[in-house]
Amino acid sequence: MQTDTSRQVDPAVPRAAVIIPHYQMPKSLRICLDSVLGQQLDHGRFEVIVVDNNSREFPADVAAAYPAVRFLAEPRPGPGLARNTGVAAASAPLLAFIDADCRAEAGWLQAAIDAVEPDPDRNVVGGDVRIDVGDPRRLTALEAYEAVFAYRQQMYIATKNFSGTGNLAMGAAVHVAVGPFAGIDIAEDMDWGARATAAGYRIRYVEAMRIYHPARTTFAELQRKWQRHIAHDLVAHRTAGRPAWRWTVQRLVVLASIPVHAVKLLTSDRLAGLGSRLRGIGLLVRIRLWRVAEMARAAAAPEVSGGSYWTTAP
Repeated sequence: MQTDTSRQVDPAVPRAAVIIPHYQMPKSLRICLDSVLGQQLDHGRFEVIVVDNNSREFPADVAAAYPAVRFLAEPRPGPGLARNTGVAAASAPLLAFIDADCRAEAGWLQAAIDAVEPDPDRNVVGGDVRIDVGDPRRLTALEAYEAVFAYRQQMYIATKNFSGTGNLAMGAAVHVAVGPFAGIDIAEDMDWGARATAAGYRIRYVEAMRIYHPARTTFAELQRKWQRHIAHDLVAHRTAGRPAWRWTVQRLVVLASIPVHAVKLLTSDRLAGLGSRLRGIGLLVRIRLWRVAEMARAAAAPEVSGGSYWTTAP
């Protein structure tokens, strides 16, 4: 596809802004910035904006080490709000979002620009997210499980009309039209995707727009993630006025998914070797049984915001 650059009349204006929300992970942020600043474009330049989301210590050492990057602060908790602060400061007509604990593959930003730039008033795209593994020949249980079931961007976009905001790109005009990302109390990626879809925008999947995310290292981190998602889902369930029995049905669906998804682990092309597959299945059974119990506990307990599980989650 031929890239249309006719809209950009001022060569001093960057073609894209890369916006990175950050919360208490300066080591990961350095890796992310190295991967972003190493991106090569066919022409033009891009700007990079990091928005610290009220870390205990502002990453001043990182800011000093990367003078080409603009560092801002957003004191209100929530990565969506940090992204909004970055958008407000951006001067580019295209916006690309990546999380501070991710690294971009070479060509990530060019793929995003190629997908959005032909029609920046309409185009919204989400990219591929893979798991960064320590030893590809012997995955841990968490690496094997998340390699198959975490960050399933193509499925999210095709069936649920949203892209994870950790690998998302759009024209700045689209963000203006759809509105800002929501705060920490709701699933901001799903919420923004629903609003974009309702406004007539179609989110597309771009496989070449690939980033890597580390697997969680402990079962407790995976539990924390699902506590956050369950809390968000329960709030949405109650807000929509759905009966309690439908929540019970959802629990049964999670339970019934175990054998189906065990087969997926055994046959996935994202895994190699029987050992990795079996370790992944063991973790699949463990986390699904835990989720069923946690859904019951959450329904019987006083309502808790998903944001309560965010600041200590990876």
